[in-house]
Amino acid sequence: MKSFFNNKAPYFFITPTLILLALFSLLPIAVALVISFTNMDLAGLADYSNIKFVGFENYVSVISDPVFMQSIYNTLFYVIIGVPLVIVFSLGIALLINIGTHRIFKAFRVVYYLPSITNVVAVAVVWSYLYNPSFGLFNYVLELLNLPAIPWLTEPTIAKISLIMLALWRAIGLNMIIFIAALQGIPKSYYEAAQLDGANTWQQITSITIPMLRFAIFFVSITTMIGWLQFFEEPFVMTQGGPLDGTTSVALFIYRNGFQLSNFGYAAAGSFVLFIAIIAITLFQFSLQRKESDLT
Repeated sequence: MKSFFNNKAPYFFITPTLILLALFSLLPIAVALVISFTNMDLAGLADYSNIKFVGFENYVSVISDPVFMQSIYNTLFYVIIGVPLVIVFSLGIALLINIGTHRIFKAFRVVYYLPSITNVVAVAVVWSYLYNPSFGLFNYVLELLNLPAIPWLTEPTIAKISLIMLALWRAIGLNMIIFIAALQGIPKSYYEAAQLDGANTWQQITSITIPMLRFAIFFVSITTMIGWLQFFEEPFVMTQGGPLDGTTSVALFIYRNGFQLSNFGYAAAGSFVLFIAIIAITLFQFSLQRKESDLT
């Protein structure tokens, strides 16, 4: 009996989590997949007889939708620009804070981490005022420097960069904590040996720190990539996807069609296109990491 319990005990402990995962993650995904093959809308919710199976019609319509293609371009812009910046700034700040021994460096951890736990809607509203072309702080500073005002949220490309600036400010804190934890796990004896061999600070970072952080960098890159592919709150609150859909992300496109236009089947198809893209990119990153691990 004791042997049986020892063998089965792990399954008893994870069963509640598996049940919650199935009810609140796997089941909704399955339902959304079914909906994506139908013409479900508000009329269909009122009377199920109005729901019809349309096959891949929603997927064909989504892929051929110019607004959806624009949202893909915008999302890729966010990912290509935002993800490397998050990793570089998070790692750079983590290195600086980890090197410092004064108490003020511990306070810096709190300062940089606070934006990560601040309500994104409240933050976006505040930044909207900062970006305001008439009385915003940023243009006021530019005016003091005799520089021309910048249309922070009214020109498509600049608006995307403005949203990236806000998202970057919010994302640095959490990843910084992850990097600090990984840095503190590197044995100090490695650095002491490198110093005895005459290695300078930059050589220690490139030869010891970065290689020892490869798994932390991989984890941060995966989670950050997935988060930016689902970029939603900032454009939803600050620009509503404008101007001219110049800041509409795929997630915002899905929300707009599902919750504002009540075209649930169409929105579900778009969500599964995004889901497949996230899975494909994640698997590609894992394959690259596996090849790198095999080489080392």
